Amino acid sequence: MRSVMSGNEAIARGIWEAGVKVAAAYPGTPSTEILENVSTYPDVYSEWSVNEKVALEVAIGASSTGARAVAAMKLVGLNAAADPLFNSSWIGVRGGLVVISADDPGRHSSQTEQDNKNYARFAMIPALEPSDSQECKDFLMLGLELSEELNCPVLMRTTTRTSHSKGLVELGERHEPDREIGIEKDLKYSLLPAFTRNRPKEMYERLARIRRRVETLPINRMEMGDTEVGIVACGAAYQYAREAFPGASFLKVGSPYPLPVKMAANFRSRVKTLIVVEESDAFLEEQLILAGIKVDHGQDLLPHWGELDPALVANLLTAAGIPGAAASLLAQPYAAQEGLPVRPPTLCPGCGHRGVFTVLSRLKLWVSGDIGCYTLGAMPPFNAMNSDICMGASISTAHGIQKALGEAAFEKKNRKISVIGDSTFFHSGITGLLNTIWNNGNSVIVILDNRTTGMTGGQDTPGTGKTLMGTVAPALDIAHLCRAMGVSRVEVVDPYDLKAVEVSVTAALDSGQPSVIVAQAPCVLEYKVRMSDAWVVDLEACTACKRCLRVGCTALSLLSPDEKGKQKVEIDPTLCIGCGVCAQMCKFNAIGPKVAEPARA
Repeated sequence: MRSVMSGNEAIARGIWEAGVKVAAAYPGTPSTEILENVSTYPDVYSEWSVNEKVALEVAIGASSTGARAVAAMKLVGLNAAADPLFNSSWIGVRGGLVVISADDPGRHSSQTEQDNKNYARFAMIPALEPSDSQECKDFLMLGLELSEELNCPVLMRTTTRTSHSKGLVELGERHEPDREIGIEKDLKYSLLPAFTRNRPKEMYERLARIRRRVETLPINRMEMGDTEVGIVACGAAYQYAREAFPGASFLKVGSPYPLPVKMAANFRSRVKTLIVVEESDAFLEEQLILAGIKVDHGQDLLPHWGELDPALVANLLTAAGIPGAAASLLAQPYAAQEGLPVRPPTLCPGCGHRGVFTVLSRLKLWVSGDIGCYTLGAMPPFNAMNSDICMGASISTAHGIQKALGEAAFEKKNRKISVIGDSTFFHSGITGLLNTIWNNGNSVIVILDNRTTGMTGGQDTPGTGKTLMGTVAPALDIAHLCRAMGVSRVEVVDPYDLKAVEVSVTAALDSGQPSVIVAQAPCVLEYKVRMSDAWVVDLEACTACKRCLRVGCTALSLLSPDEKGKQKVEIDPTLCIGCGVCAQMCKFNAIGPKVAEPARA
């Protein structure tokens, strides 16, 4: 039986078929759908953990009982989980453990690019990289087998293209390993120096076994065609190169680390020109060169950044005189029409974050932001965010600024504020706040509590009152938590009330005390919020001052100029949720609820 699946759906299917007992993750595009789909299968415990480090530690704990386990995350999530990743390599595994890193060449939904295959090299563990949906399932299952065979975690790297592209997948049944699950008392789980003296030697011996093993894996193979050109590639880059050079010979790599060096040397001996096609780092190319295998071209022709595609590969390689590129339609992709209007991303109509950023923009404060939908507060018309470093950094960077400025931090020109979402606060903002309080900081922090992880599709958080599997759970009260941590000034405000937000922010800044303002309003998209019927503009009262447009709501638009050349505003009733934020900006009372028409006689 076969089914059309995305790469993430196929990974979830592989998790179920391979008999995995525990799967944990923190939502992050392009990996989010893995756990969302796992949660629909029986016999697998799945959870959204508060962050990626915790997710991997949960998986390590499950593996220590002999159960198979998986932790999934996006590329930057592995930065947060690096500590348990490296230590799990030292400890080894009992049940198979696969760590999935969904990388994002081209930064479709990420603040940076990085090639996380490098983590495998650093941690001395195998890396697998699938190139289509079927391989996503197969490689996940193979990774669990290799993990148990080699006594180490296995890193599986996907990219946005393999995560979200769809293809046919062969479906199988669930097969659980025939082993007893239980607690094992073993000192290997205690990384005390006295217990780990021999581990470096053992890890290098294991790495030698891994190098021998990859030479026999069927996921690495030679596909011989025209021997004038031989291409080494893995993952999505293999698909791009295959489409651009259908007649060439290929070394299709499924285990980019360690590279099957003997197979690569054999392939090199059979082709005239060897080209490495890969996204991000010159990872395969470097390993080939270090092994003494001649590479004719690689990232001397291809970019070190961004996402490849078949046309880009065809164009760049044919321009360098490499024969055998695909047809002219591929080599000459459709050019985007010039002069089209720019459509930047924006907050949803009626989003509660909009009121907060309208106020912060008006007050002209220095704002340290964070990762979430609200990062769009940096965009026009708000222009109300000055930094956005990584998850949880908004609180810590503001504290660092205060300590660097000293007494000058209290001057009006240096007034600053931190903005962080509830899910990000749970992820890594709590520690930043604790550090601020402990070290006598005076930061003002606005926590945008919309009761969801909005940016990645509305996943549950510790504040929603339920888990990924739909079970009821305690809903953490952010205001109570902050008070328990020692924050002396905590206030909950309605972000749709601009006056209340401004008064609260100004009072907190004037107090000179560490303060938390919880701007509490549910996500309009996730909770399908509609406060009233759509509001309307009284065109007689409207002066075309355009102050209402400063809230940046896409329900507002400009009409054609009237006879006096003025462009007045109208409200799209299909988008407006009746929040009234735009009306609070209007000085002429030109915006209000729609008045019901009198009943006909």
